[in-house]
Amino acid sequence: MDTIAITRQGKVRGRSEDGIATFLGLPYAAPPYGRRRFRAPEPVEPWDGVRDALEYGATAAKRPYRPPLDEIIPDPDRPGDDCLHLNVWTPAADDGARPVMVWIHGGSLRNGSNSLPLYDGSAFARDGVVLVSINYRLGIEGFGSFPDAPDNRGLLDQLAALEWVRDNIASFGGDPANVTVFGESAGAISIAALLTSPRARGLFRRAALQSGPPHTVSRAEGGRIVALMAKVLGVAPTAEAFAAVDRERLLDAQVEVTSKSNPIGGGPGFSIVADGEVVTGEVVMPEVELLLGYNREEYRLWFVPTGVVQKIGAVALRLAMLKLKIPGRVAKLYRSSRPGMLPGELLGEMANDFLLRGPLAKLASRSPKAHVYEFAWRSPVLDLGACHGLEIGFVFDTLRHNVELAGPDAPQHLADEMHRAWVGFARDRDPGWPAWDDSRPVMIFDRRSEVMHDPRAEELKVWL
Repeated sequence: MDTIAITRQGKVRGRSEDGIATFLGLPYAAPPYGRRRFRAPEPVEPWDGVRDALEYGATAAKRPYRPPLDEIIPDPDRPGDDCLHLNVWTPAADDGARPVMVWIHGGSLRNGSNSLPLYDGSAFARDGVVLVSINYRLGIEGFGSFPDAPDNRGLLDQLAALEWVRDNIASFGGDPANVTVFGESAGAISIAALLTSPRARGLFRRAALQSGPPHTVSRAEGGRIVALMAKVLGVAPTAEAFAAVDRERLLDAQVEVTSKSNPIGGGPGFSIVADGEVVTGEVVMPEVELLLGYNREEYRLWFVPTGVVQKIGAVALRLAMLKLKIPGRVAKLYRSSRPGMLPGELLGEMANDFLLRGPLAKLASRSPKAHVYEFAWRSPVLDLGACHGLEIGFVFDTLRHNVELAGPDAPQHLADEMHRAWVGFARDRDPGWPAWDDSRPVMIFDRRSEVMHDPRAEELKVWL
């Protein structure tokens, strides 16, 4: 059945089924191409009549994940320039203002979109939450740092989407004063940056960061990938020069420059720039309550399918530790509790804590109220274990769309538990376990979940 909502830009037509109203592809900013390419997002032109919001919109310019990850991480590509849009799932019944959750997808700032079935918001709407999922510009279009263009255009897109939520979500049954942002990987890193942005003040009350720590770079560092791509393309490292290049050729150069990088091993990639204005580097919203966590074996997503975990020997381990500035005594500490572990797995365990567990613990300690979790359930697929991204289908209660990572028999009771925790955090400020304090309580999500205080304490101390 069709359902109509009224936004500030005009009327939109969605679909209502089984007590849930769905609106897809709602524009929150004008298409960022033509004269708007490499510019800050601009407002949508109002329209007359009723605009259909029945199908997912275009994805931002990108290429699929590299093999073999493309086999286990779906990344649909939908053509079109009108990529700055969002989706809304809301209870069809008019029961007053409801809590709102805004999802910011991950993908190393160069992959992903809001149109993955994994991100279907029906379960949140079923449980009384208005779920919004947003698109934003990716890769060189969204995060290339140029001397003649604003930095962090993809982050500016996210801010524009949150402003749209503030201005319009009441028409969809949501409470604009009760917004929780949540995201995974690059989405969580984006949220950490938003916490330092004066422009984000008042746009959300709570934030959940899944497998993504605070991380920004300088303008000089942010410009390095632009310089590398400019060399491949044979053009000047300016937005004006890049805007004159065919989009497919830009994507080819982007793939060439980033082909050997990953979040654990490093290499050329895209980052959020601390520009001192939009992203200050200092938290300006200390009142925001946090839900923070990581997966027990994040590294296995990159190390296992590619065979890296088998290729890293003792020498490569020592070289990687030198690169990451990890002292030898740390490897000895980790090895003592993991007898028989391969050098590649040992490196992954240390990188996991160095890049995620330690920084998130620091952030929790600085927050007035934070809840911390660890996702530990191990997928049987390709020996991926508790790898990066595995928890998303449990949080969204969409295990049917998570078979590539979790297999066909993932525990539904764990999805029920995690989804309930995220809803509880957004609705009642309480995911169901104690807030972080000196005893460092961590909810360990597994086949049998439990709260542990200061798990693997000696190892965590290394990174604090």
